[in-house]
Amino acid sequence: MGPSYSAKQYDNNSPIYQQIMDRIRREIVAGDWRAGERVPPVRDLALAFGVNPNTMQRSLAELEREGLLYSERTAGRFITADAARIARVREEMARRLAAEFLRQMAGMGCSAAEVRRLLEQAAVQTPLPDGAGAAQGEKEERETAEGGQPV
Repeated sequence: MGPSYSAKQYDNNSPIYQQIMDRIRREIVAGDWRAGERVPPVRDLALAFGVNPNTMQRSLAELEREGLLYSERTAGRFITADAARIARVREEMARRLAAEFLRQMAGMGCSAAEVRRLLEQAAVQTPLPDGAGAAQGEKEERETAEGGQPV
């Protein structure tokens, strides 16, 4: 099963269903949800997220429309098994974050050279954890290597 949730405060600047979508989308691209994994029932997720089931239903329906989830009539909802789709969504999310970061840096008057220097310093001071950015399949492969023992 995917990650555990706790009710959280929601930002009043965007609809709650979109905030839930963003959180689930991030968890899917990070590999916290495995491809083909069954999604818990709407009521369970709504309780975990501290929202009305209708809000959760809307979030899941939109993620399904995007192709990250799919439904089987009697079995429920599942995470897509389309690794290429997940990779495209991950790339899109990363590009949006990078663009927002660059807009903020430009708004502070930073030059391109200064941004590069600051990013290089930050990369040294805050290295990415092992496996960050790995494809979901690679992450699963590492987790099950050595007879199912994490490596």
